[in-house]
Amino acid sequence: MPRPKPDDRSDNVEKLQENVQNTIENLEEAHETLHNDDLSEKDRQAILDKNERREQSIAGMREEIKDEAQYQNQKD
Repeated sequence: MPRPKPDDRSDNVEKLQENVQNTIENLEEAHETLHNDDLSEKDRQAILDKNERREQSIAGMREEIKDEAQYQNQKD
């Protein structure tokens, strides 16, 4: 029976930071799209709702970064 791979958390902070940066870029691009006069009110609201979820995701990922950094510090 094969053994599972060990949990490698060594690069989690870097991956999470990259995800935060990508999400921020998406949020900013969507915000710029809101200035488009051709948007329907439905599309505008969908972008606002999605940006709210993005902001929540960013906050969650930042908390996870703190947890991972703390884990790495305890491990060292």
